[in-house]
Amino acid sequence: MRFQTAVRVLATLGLALAAAQLCVWLKTPIPWMIGPLLATAFASMAGLPTLSSGALRNGGQWVIGAALGLYFTPQVTALVAGLWWAIALGVVWALGLGALFGLWLERLHAPTMPEVAAPAMRATTYFAGAIGGASEMTLLAERQGARTDLVAAAHSMRLVVVVLAIPFAMQWARSHWGLQALDMTPPGPRSAQWPGLLWLALATGAGAWLAQRLGRANPWFMGALAVSMGLAMAGLQLSPIPTWLSNAAQLVIGVSLGVRFTAEFLHTAPRWLLSVALGTVFMLLLCAGLAGLLAWATGLHPATMILASAPGGIAEMAITAKVLQLGVPVVTAFQVCRLVAVLLLVNPLFGWWRRHA
Repeated sequence: MRFQTAVRVLATLGLALAAAQLCVWLKTPIPWMIGPLLATAFASMAGLPTLSSGALRNGGQWVIGAALGLYFTPQVTALVAGLWWAIALGVVWALGLGALFGLWLERLHAPTMPEVAAPAMRATTYFAGAIGGASEMTLLAERQGARTDLVAAAHSMRLVVVVLAIPFAMQWARSHWGLQALDMTPPGPRSAQWPGLLWLALATGAGAWLAQRLGRANPWFMGALAVSMGLAMAGLQLSPIPTWLSNAAQLVIGVSLGVRFTAEFLHTAPRWLLSVALGTVFMLLLCAGLAGLLAWATGLHPATMILASAPGGIAEMAITAKVLQLGVPVVTAFQVCRLVAVLLLVNPLFGWWRRHA
């Protein structure tokens, strides 16, 4: 069984690597994540035995978290701290938008799913609409008696729609409106330094391990990010992350997203998946409107604020900002604060709503 598992993982990685190289040749945005995502998604839906390695996915999140934290130099940290009011507004927006999305899903699907009791349907749609991590929202939904398969499917669909739509929109804006890079590699050495890279790996690895031991959400990303940010804020520039390692991290994250789309996934309430996809597109348009207002109020570029307010995953939106060089620290700060706030508040808000509805 271990040998078969290893063969499936290696075959999936081989397919993902070929897809990434094809996307590089086609000059698509973030090719090292989008190529593997699409290739493994189509292969999985076709019934091929694709498989993602949890260890490799964790390693990819570790690398991306460490790389993003390096952007938080003392000067950049001061800039981000001055945006606290905009970040707070983004958190309130995300909570409200997720609640409205869930309410719309309930009114749309409750009449067509009589087999799901009203309390279970309310919990299902509420946590399916919440703009948070898929695994965390599914776990909270399970505790409330919801249909966890529908919740997990909704978050997978929402994430993939956002990951595919935004990078291509940014690339289109770059080619038609002349959108330019807004931030470059952080100050310091531009190529990997030894043994600085080793010390960075050990420090961020320890942070990821500690976050996992403490039971934190997304520990391999958040733990590595926190330590890397702390080092950068202190003015310590140990070493940048090599480009090849960042590309490999994007590849395994793309694979972990793509393998969710199995043949069974497509047969799980197709109307539910379609409504989630359409609702996600509408949320993207609303978030783009908010981004325009925030850009006007803060003086930052609209492209940065679109990524900062987008209803996607933190790692995926931060990767997009990093590859396209569109305000990485601002995007990361907005997405991290939203993730933490949603994790802390979404369950108590559901309890309050259920008591007063």
